[in-house]
Amino acid sequence: MSDFVEQCRSEWRRLGVPDSLAEEMAADLASDLGEAEADGVSAEELLGSDPRSFAASLAAERGILPAAPSPGKVRRRPFVLVAFTAIAALVLIFAARALLAGQPKATLVTNLSGTLGHRLPSTAPFPFAPPSGPQRVFDLGNLSAPVEWILLFFAIVALGFAVWLWANWSRSRPPSVPSA
Repeated sequence: MSDFVEQCRSEWRRLGVPDSLAEEMAADLASDLGEAEADGVSAEELLGSDPRSFAASLAAERGILPAAPSPGKVRRRPFVLVAFTAIAALVLIFAARALLAGQPKATLVTNLSGTLGHRLPSTAPFPFAPPSGPQRVFDLGNLSAPVEWILLFFAIVALGFAVWLWANWSRSRPPSVPSA
């Protein structure tokens, strides 16, 4: 069998053409090439110089492979995937900025008699009178930090999931004939 037919077979295998159909097309191709050779016509003159392109177009002609989509029918990313990725990125940015800012801070103020007063945030004017007399001040730090860390963790997980979905999206397309 000619080298042209073997190259077509390997291309059909690569494209996922079932073996029975590939054998049938190879037999037809070998027959046609044999007739052309008997008439003095080379395979290159008859079918062109690129066996891979010929094999793909022959499979598409027979309806085994879908043709390449026209420019107007290009498969687009679903809106939900784009929105999910955007929201995950925004949550990641928000959580990171909130952690870096370290706000709001809380301070607990007590007097020696045990009366408590508190203020949120420590730079704002008191909404009520602080306890009078000798005071102890306890800086409680950033009270929302645990929530911000949880948001950051889930945003990173969501973005990782989005990256995985985007990667699988490009691999999920069926093989098609390259457009000429």
